[in-house]
Amino acid sequence: MFRHVIIFGTTGSVGTSTLNVIRRNRHHFNVVGIAANTSVEKLAQIAHEFSVPNVGIFDKHAFAGKDSLFKRGTRFFVGEDGICELAKLPEATAVLMAMVGIGGLRPTMTALESKKTLLLASKEILVSAGKFVMESAKKNNVQILPVDSEHNAIFQCLLGNDNDFVDRLILTASGGPFKNFSRREMENVSVEQALRHPIWNMGKKITIDSATMANKSLEIVEAKWLFDVPGDHIDVIIHPESIIHSMVKFCDGSIVAQMCPPNMEYPIANCLFFPERERLAKPSINFAEQGGLNFFAPDATKFPYLAIIHQCLQADNNACAVFQAANEVAVDEFLNHGIKFTQISEIVARTLDIYSGEPMTSLKSCEESVIKARRTAKVIINGLN
Repeated sequence: MFRHVIIFGTTGSVGTSTLNVIRRNRHHFNVVGIAANTSVEKLAQIAHEFSVPNVGIFDKHAFAGKDSLFKRGTRFFVGEDGICELAKLPEATAVLMAMVGIGGLRPTMTALESKKTLLLASKEILVSAGKFVMESAKKNNVQILPVDSEHNAIFQCLLGNDNDFVDRLILTASGGPFKNFSRREMENVSVEQALRHPIWNMGKKITIDSATMANKSLEIVEAKWLFDVPGDHIDVIIHPESIIHSMVKFCDGSIVAQMCPPNMEYPIANCLFFPERERLAKPSINFAEQGGLNFFAPDATKFPYLAIIHQCLQADNNACAVFQAANEVAVDEFLNHGIKFTQISEIVARTLDIYSGEPMTSLKSCEESVIKARRTAKVIINGLN
């Protein structure tokens, strides 16, 4: 097998892990395009190492005057329109989408319309516009391979099984750094504490989302769209060791689990090589050394997001898009020391109360909902301050 790959979000944690997989499998993959929001210097280093001929930069101002960092002959794709052009390069066979936020939505749709295999890591895309993304994938006969460890685990568990036999999907969560904290203790945690994830090494935003369990809430929405399973048939269980990445319960009571060490290179490699597999290049689990595996029900008082997202799913309107957009704004404010940790979910709940309920009739309505929700969340934060 040989794939020509474009990587969006190349300089982030998923992009970095993807390059690690490709680095040890150069005979299988050719990186034909890379893209990031603002990290032009890092993109230049990657372009040199992997001889990448096509480079995308979302932020026009960040790119200004820096074309000399790249080899002569490099093609540049700048701004949202440029990024979309990059997504439909004729020489590319697969697009890995790992851009944070709604910015990856239009290039994702372009990749689907161009019939590229989509390796999807960006939660916000399905949360905000899952209906339209999945419709486009079906219309264009494009396979979407889930990169998130939880969804990739479910994808592996479902292989060879009819969806009619699925009873429940069970997403596992590490519990983050505050699984043993009380709600009161969580009120005064610092940014530095929230960024100390006990298992995973991730970017700042997703690390905070793990601490609040917003990421697990977003994953419920993703799972609904990816696997065509109702939201009320998707459960969350805390599994601190993060060895079982998710499970599928079938109608006969059997449960199938997918296990591997907590390292994003495993699900990324699964997607890059699918339907084949990478020959083992990293150590797997030694069960004799691993010891026990533990499971706990999440505390709804500490992690209110789980109940909130189920309400959003039942609403069947723009509530999920509002949820993710307000959460982005609140997390950014927390990272800048503007609000308390527990106020993140409070701001999201208030944003949903003030602005949600509009139907999602088009891609444009998804984007407008995100813009309005972000604006509403910022007004609420200003009121707090």
